[in-house]
Amino acid sequence: MHTGLQKQIDKQRFTKMTANNQLYSEPEILQRIFDHIDNKTTDLGNTVWKEPVENYCSQERFESEIALLRRLPVVFCLSAMLPDKGSYIARKAAGTPLLVVRGDDGKVRAFINACRHRGMQVATGNGCARSFVCPYHAWTYGLEGELRHIPGHAGFPGVELEGNGLVEVSALESGGLVYVNQRESIDPASVRDVPELFSDQQIYFDQSEYFDDANWKLLAETTMEGYHIKSLHKKSFYPYGLDNTTIVENFGAHSRVIFPFKRIEKLRGLEPKDQHLSGMMTSVYQLFPNVAISVLSKHSTVTIFEPISPTRTQMLIFRATNLTSDGSSTEIDEAKRDASFVKDAGFDEDREAACAIQGTVSTQANEHLTFGHFEKAIVHFHQTLSQHLSR
Repeated sequence: MHTGLQKQIDKQRFTKMTANNQLYSEPEILQRIFDHIDNKTTDLGNTVWKEPVENYCSQERFESEIALLRRLPVVFCLSAMLPDKGSYIARKAAGTPLLVVRGDDGKVRAFINACRHRGMQVATGNGCARSFVCPYHAWTYGLEGELRHIPGHAGFPGVELEGNGLVEVSALESGGLVYVNQRESIDPASVRDVPELFSDQQIYFDQSEYFDDANWKLLAETTMEGYHIKSLHKKSFYPYGLDNTTIVENFGAHSRVIFPFKRIEKLRGLEPKDQHLSGMMTSVYQLFPNVAISVLSKHSTVTIFEPISPTRTQMLIFRATNLTSDGSSTEIDEAKRDASFVKDAGFDEDREAACAIQGTVSTQANEHLTFGHFEKAIVHFHQTLSQHLSR
């Protein structure tokens, strides 16, 4: 290895150990960014990872990953998407139709979206309801999943209302996010590593859905490194951003990657009280296993990479306003303009790159994909995934 690169790796390893694995504060972030700009460096990992290409197209590996997604606490939606009693979202997560609803007591609950009569899904999309009526035979369920009514109940001797409610799975609301776990109860301690990324003042305003012919990990990997910015986003994001200049922090199973904008130079020489990083960088939190939360200039996004098959992925993107310096919400029109800019600044290029890679992983071109020192967060992701799958 190049001596200078090795010295930088050693120095960064020591710095992170002395930081006690805590996320950097804003002053620390700014100083680190300026150091990287001045020294033409970036945060580095200390391991090269070689991921077998079969892990992007194997049905057996896909099924193992789906099983993992069902037994871990995984972000399902923003709390702000369930603002009222009766607010609900129905969608598939890790291949399972789920119904998540805010009850009359204000608590969020999650159920398998299947009528106890013949298995029909009792809700679709999202909205607000006082009950859920199965569209097949009108069996009716309350907001807490209880079976309230069976039309022609006499025709079902021995089938009682009690004990035949919707099957509940574990749900937890924490830090403005709703998590579900389809196999086990969620211990609040299991998400304590995740910072409070959303507040009650932020407003959910939009969502998008995309389907791509690529393995979910290939799409997720595009969010975890800045090594590709100049080459892939030369005319979109690179005019505003810095090439291969990122801050990368691993915390628990997760990572945070910070992408500074060129305009961060405006903060040099200002008094510390005037050095505000809002609008000067994008922070992307990779919440293991399949969620990326991006804090942008005027809005934040929750991107969920839902595996459909080894070679196909559904991407769900939920958008919320950011907070201003006085703690109020950004105007929705400003947030929408920001969201439009982000889509134009390389989002489709990332998706196209992932799909193009998918076309080669089943060939004999490579036995593995290689992730180097510039791809620290991806290495951490694959190490963590491998550890979980081996248990």
